[in-house]
Amino acid sequence: MNNGLIVILVIVLLGLGITGAIFAHRQQQKRRQALAELAARLGWTFVPDHERPGRDEYSAFPAFTRGHSQARFNTLAGPVEICGRSAGAVMGDFRYKVTSSNGKTTTTRTYNFSYLIIDIPLPGVPDLVVRREHLLDKLAGALGFDDIDFESEEFSRKFHVTSPDRKFAYDVIHPRMMEFLMSGGRAAVEIRCGRLCLTDGSDCWEPGAFADGLDWTREFFGLWPEYLTQQLTARS
Repeated sequence: MNNGLIVILVIVLLGLGITGAIFAHRQQQKRRQALAELAARLGWTFVPDHERPGRDEYSAFPAFTRGHSQARFNTLAGPVEICGRSAGAVMGDFRYKVTSSNGKTTTTRTYNFSYLIIDIPLPGVPDLVVRREHLLDKLAGALGFDDIDFESEEFSRKFHVTSPDRKFAYDVIHPRMMEFLMSGGRAAVEIRCGRLCLTDGSDCWEPGAFADGLDWTREFFGLWPEYLTQQLTARS
């Protein structure tokens, strides 16, 4: 290949790189504008800038403890009604970095994902994790590290459920709740330290998925039995 062709190839590659960067930036700006409009419709605040979360703000959830240089951005925050009560909610994007070294070179990769966290307006809610079951769960079960099983074999086969309070898990995950969870939409829901979190810890959502997440959460809490919410309220 002669020098002239090399120069042309370099120019073409640079042009493609610049074009790709411009397109990506425009898409980010378009997404950010859509999130700002969603916040306005909800009557919530919107902070597009990167912020370092408080040291223990999200630490109850494993997805937020990975890597280093954690930051949140495109953050929406405001009230939502849960179980007939007003609750604080926050959702947006989260970023962290992972640095690895093979002894000669050091590589840092950046990861982004979206999330929704709600402060449950009921006292003393036990921890509960419900997520799609994967191969490692099946291997752990074969070794005796089993999760909570339910009457529905289909649900127990598809979902991995853990909680320190098995009765609470059975109260929440009744037949109608199983149908709701199996209907799709969310791969995982975690309740830890009185807060609910929706995230798969890997993907950034389209703007519409944030509103869908709020709707899904309202339906999820709407299926909690009234006797359960009364029992939890009585603990206060």
